[in-house]
Amino acid sequence: MINKTVFKIFSLMITVLLLVGCNRSNSSFKSGKNVSQATGWKMNSKDGGFKYNNKYKGQPAGPGLVFVEGGTFTKGNVQDNVMHDWNNTPSQQYVRSFFIDQTEVTNVMYVEYLYWMRRVFTEEYPEIYKAALPDTLVWRNPLGFNEDMVNNYLRHPAFQNHPVVGVTWRQANNYAKWRTDRVNEQILVSKGYIRPGAIIPDSLSNGYSFNTKAYFLDPSQSYGGRMNEIAGDKQKEINEDGEEKINYATRESGVLLPEYRLPTETEWEYAALALGEIRDGNVYRGKKKFPWDGEYTRSGKKKSLGDQLANFKLSAGDYGGIAGWSETGSGITTAVRSYPPNDFGLYGMAGNVAEWVADVYRPIIDEEANDFNYYRGNVFYSPSIDENGKALTIDPESATFDNLPGSLKEEVESEDSIDRVNYTTGDNRNYNDGDRKSVRNFSLEGETSSMYNSPTQDDNSEERTTLINDEARVYKGGSWLDRAYYLDPAQRRFLSENMTTNFIGFRCAMSYLGESRSKSKPRKR
Repeated sequence: MINKTVFKIFSLMITVLLLVGCNRSNSSFKSGKNVSQATGWKMNSKDGGFKYNNKYKGQPAGPGLVFVEGGTFTKGNVQDNVMHDWNNTPSQQYVRSFFIDQTEVTNVMYVEYLYWMRRVFTEEYPEIYKAALPDTLVWRNPLGFNEDMVNNYLRHPAFQNHPVVGVTWRQANNYAKWRTDRVNEQILVSKGYIRPGAIIPDSLSNGYSFNTKAYFLDPSQSYGGRMNEIAGDKQKEINEDGEEKINYATRESGVLLPEYRLPTETEWEYAALALGEIRDGNVYRGKKKFPWDGEYTRSGKKKSLGDQLANFKLSAGDYGGIAGWSETGSGITTAVRSYPPNDFGLYGMAGNVAEWVADVYRPIIDEEANDFNYYRGNVFYSPSIDENGKALTIDPESATFDNLPGSLKEEVESEDSIDRVNYTTGDNRNYNDGDRKSVRNFSLEGETSSMYNSPTQDDNSEERTTLINDEARVYKGGSWLDRAYYLDPAQRRFLSENMTTNFIGFRCAMSYLGESRSKSKPRKR
C-alpha cells in the first residue's frame, strides 16, 4: 500500500518537473500584444521595425454614412412586371455589409465641392472647375415656365437641402473621389498627422494636392512633397536614440477610411428594401414592394394615417395634391428628410429623385456567373511605375476632371500581362456579353460582331438598334416625376453616363472592412 502511494507521488513529481521544464524551454521567447506570434520579434517599437495597429476597434462610419448589415436576399422584380421590361428577373444574392449615405447628396453638399474646385483650379485650370458644374438647364421645358429653378435650384438657400440634380454619372463618380480625399485629410489633421491650419486649399501654385491612394504608396510626395513641413505631433516621432522620425498613416494603421464611391446596383436595391422589418428568425416573412412594409403608398399608422410615404407623381398633372391639402414638398423635389426613413434609417430610397449607381447596364443579370456582391462594371487598374520603381502621379500640366493633380497615375491592366484563372482582362464591363464567348452572331474566322449596335461619337453612319453600350449606366428608384410603379427598388433604368436630367441625383457608399455584424455579440439563434 505504501509502495503504491510513493509511486503515485513520484509520478506526480515527475509530471510537474516535465511541465516546468517545458515552460522553461519556452521562456526565452517573450509574449505580449507587441510581440509577433509568428517570429517573436518586437512590434510597434520606437527604435523601428514592424508596426501594426493592435488596438483597432473596427471601422467607424464616415461623415453622412449609415451602416447596413449585409446578408442574403432576393434581388429582382418579385411583383407583377406590368411594363414587361424583364430586365431584373429574381435571383438570390449575397451582399457584404457596407456603409451608405443616409440621404441623397444635397445641393449644399455639392456647392461645397464646387467652392473647393473653384478655389483650387479656376486660376490655372478653369476647365476642370467648369466640368464639375451641374447642368442647371435640365429644368427647362419648351412648354413650361421653370426659369426660377434654372437660376436658383442649385445655389439658393431655399433649396439647399434638396437633392442635387443635373449631374452626370461621371460628375457623381468624381464627387465621390473628391469626398474621399477631403474626409481623409480631415482625419490626418484630427489624428495629429498634419499640423492644424497647415492645409489651405487655395491653388495648385501653393503645392496643394492630396490623393489617398497616392498617399498610401508614397506619402512623402503629398502636397507637392511638403509633407515633412506640415507634419503634426503624431507624425513626428522620437526614437530611443533621441532622433526625430517621420511617421505616416499606413494601411496597417487603419487610420484612413476606404474610398467613398457610388453604390453598386445590388447594394442600393438591398439597402432600399430594408428587409429586416419582415424578418422572422432566418426567414423573410413575405415580399416587399416598397422600401416600407405594405402594398400601398400611404401610411397606415395612426399618427400619420393617409399621408404619402414618398414624393412621386400621383397622377396626370398631380405632383402633390390640392391647395390646403397638399403633400409634403414643393411640387418638384423635396428636402431630403421630408418623408420617413426605411428600416435601415435611410431617407429617400423611393421617390424624390432617382439615383445613379455604379453598374454598367445590361438587360440581363447574370446570376449564374456570380451570386456574391454582384456588380457589372469592373475595370481593373494598376499603378504606373517608373524605371526606379516609383509610383507616378498626375502632374498639373496633364490634369483633367477625371484625374486631378496629385492623384495616382493608373493604367488598365492589359490582357498580355495577366496569367490568372479568375479573370483574363482588365476591362470587364462587357464580360460574357459581346465577346467571342457569348456573342450570338459571330464567325470563327474574322472579327466578331458586337451584340449591342449602339451609336458612337466616331461612327454614326450605320443604322443603330440600341442605346446599350459600356457607357450606359443604371439608375434606380422613382422620382418626383415618376408614377408609383418606379418606387419599387427592383425597377431599373439606364442612361448614358454623360447625360443629365432634372430627376436623377445620387448618394455615396463605402465598403465595410471586417465582420459582417455590427455588434460584437451575435443574436441568439
